Amino acid sequence: MTTTPTARTTPTAQTTPTARTTPAATPGAAEGAAHGHGPRLPWAKLAPEVYKAMIALDAAAKQGLDPALVDLVKIRASQLNHCAFCIDMHIKDARKTGETEQRIYLLNAWEEAAGHYTDKEQAALALTEAITLLTEGFVPDAVYDRAAAHFGDTELAHLIALITTINAWNRFGVSTRMAPGRA
Repeated sequence: MTTTPTARTTPTAQTTPTARTTPAATPGAAEGAAHGHGPRLPWAKLAPEVYKAMIALDAAAKQGLDPALVDLVKIRASQLNHCAFCIDMHIKDARKTGETEQRIYLLNAWEEAAGHYTDKEQAALALTEAITLLTEGFVPDAVYDRAAAHFGDTELAHLIALITTINAWNRFGVSTRMAPGRA
């Protein structure tokens, strides 16, 4: 049985970048620290120019991309990178912009639940995985060509920038152990 991808519940407009919460002393940090997984340092406060540049890069990267696609890409890359802070933040963002619970829940297994995502979304998710994991040090031609078939050159350039940007955010979050639930 072939199903039509589930539509989002509400249309969205492009918004300004979500403000990221820095991992300073926040409620719940003590519990994480007791298990050796608490925040390490407030990198955004210690490197404010880098933080501002990342906010600007994030905003520029998603220009011209469907906000629903942006949410899916950010969540999927964050899942692959095990960034709990970013997974939490971007799932909350997706819900606010009307993403369905079912599509959020199935994202970790999007290939097996392909009927819930458009061909374009599937191509973007495949590219997200290839760029995030850099299998054998490169992005396979078949994955790139699949994405190029669904995205114009400018849109594809922005998609690659978006994937690269969320991977950078994830690395800040994971390396400094930013705690989820603060966004």
